[in-house]
Amino acid sequence: MTCEDIRILVHALVDGELDAGHSREVEAHLAKCPGCAVQLRDYRVMRQALSGPMLRHQAPAALRARIEGALPVRNAVAPSRRSLLKGLAMGSVLSGALAASLVVLVVRKEEDQRILGDVVSAHLRSLQGDHLIDVQSSDQHTVKPWFNGRLDVAPPVIDLTAQGFTLIGGRLDYIDGRPVAAVVYKRRAHVINLFVAQVMGPERRATIEQVQGFNIWRWTRSDLGFWAVSDINAEELQEFGEKFETAVRSGA
Repeated sequence: MTCEDIRILVHALVDGELDAGHSREVEAHLAKCPGCAVQLRDYRVMRQALSGPMLRHQAPAALRARIEGALPVRNAVAPSRRSLLKGLAMGSVLSGALAASLVVLVVRKEEDQRILGDVVSAHLRSLQGDHLIDVQSSDQHTVKPWFNGRLDVAPPVIDLTAQGFTLIGGRLDYIDGRPVAAVVYKRRAHVINLFVAQVMGPERRATIEQVQGFNIWRWTRSDLGFWAVSDINAEELQEFGEKFETAVRSGA
């Protein structure tokens, strides 16, 4: 599939209108073509911006009743024009704050779901053909330096063989149209892809998600985001994430 073909199909991919077969072909091309991957990211940013006006939220009528109920009781005197205007101003400020909070929550949830979908797609791509490993080694001191100069971040690489998770190598991949590190482990016959990328915002506690039958253990630390994805059960994947993070914090 050429870049010219991708320019036609990428719009349908963003809108979720491609069938499974074409989606796999487009995603396989995007994994190898940084230019088209950037174009996909730009389309998604534009789509999100255009959908903003649809997220307007009008505060419910019950909001005013709750505000009035929280105010101290005064003598039954007819309100002045000034007090009415002050009350309306307060209601407008609170309604605006509520609407802004709702927009942030909706946008953040949409972004989270999109990234989780990309994580699973990248995991599936890696299991096809020879896409799993760019640098093959069980030595963390070989895998970690391989990422130098290929990414803006230095992903931690930990040898967890003694804990039952064997390091087998690493590669470059793409999540949300951006290049990320993929550190690859095995648990018996199961592959664990640990994606590492630079993120903004406060640290996020670890949570487990399930997308398309795959478990994803995700967390953030400092300015790095981590997504461990595999078809092993949630308990084992959580064990992997906790042992990895413990080793990182101890400087292993």
